[in-house]
Amino acid sequence: MCSLTRFAAFAPALCGVLLTRPALADPATAANAVAAAAPGVPTLAIVQTILGLAVVIALLFLVAYVLRRFNGGRGIGGNGPVRLVGGMMLGTRERVVVLEVADTWIVVGMAPGQMRTLHTLPRGELPADANSSTDFASRLAQMIGRKP
Repeated sequence: MCSLTRFAAFAPALCGVLLTRPALADPATAANAVAAAAPGVPTLAIVQTILGLAVVIALLFLVAYVLRRFNGGRGIGGNGPVRLVGGMMLGTRERVVVLEVADTWIVVGMAPGQMRTLHTLPRGELPADANSSTDFASRLAQMIGRKP
């Protein structure tokens, strides 16, 4: 019973397809009908699409060249007057960074939507950390709590 109701739902569409289908007795007529019904893309549309894509890519390269030219040969964010000395994450969204501007270090606190100057101090040297090890195994053992 269920298959009969499914057939009743698709019967009008099936009848429409069968009635508009070309006759199988004449293969030439059937081939012409299929060729005429197949949607084609004009060659001019393909050429226009390729040329449009080429123009957009050329504009991207031109803009990159002009930005590099006006920025003194440096990439975006090159060696400007501000240098990042270091930073530390305080939470998932908060961090403290030390910026160097000329001969001054500026300690900046950053949170979502705001930045605040916490302290300014004269330029100094960072002390070399005696416990810093580049060996991954020793650092991992130190973090776990075992001494290598």
